[in-house]
Amino acid sequence: MNKRTIKYIVIHCTATPSTTTIESIKHYWKEVRKWGNTAGYHYIIKADGEIIQLLPEEVNSNGVYLHNSECINVAYIGGVDKDGKPKDTRNKLQEDAMFDLIVRLTEKHKDAKVLGHRDFPNVAKACPSFDVKTWLANYTPDVKPI
Repeated sequence: MNKRTIKYIVIHCTATPSTTTIESIKHYWKEVRKWGNTAGYHYIIKADGEIIQLLPEEVNSNGVYLHNSECINVAYIGGVDKDGKPKDTRNKLQEDAMFDLIVRLTEKHKDAKVLGHRDFPNVAKACPSFDVKTWLANYTPDVKPI
């Protein structure tokens, strides 16, 4: 398998309630979007902060149209309010897990830029329902005692 050149680590939301299951998201991709077994993201972060890898990084996911070959796609479950409007619904566990995963991925893919889905040209959606650059600039990780 060809090694992919990763230019972007892209942050997404699932645009679902935070209680949505990964199985129901996979069902949506397969049955509604007709993506077969291809996932929208490489990693998904559950409400409890658990990170689930859905695809190997060597495989394209369906995260950013026309850019999938150069992206690692990461999503948190959530991103909408009770009325389905865009809202940053991440809790502290998801934020911490997301930050840790971004650190791991940027160490592995040193030249990759971290962007939100909405930061790409011609993307007419609010995903991931927060400004990634501002969040990263202001996020303070918890310091865990050794």
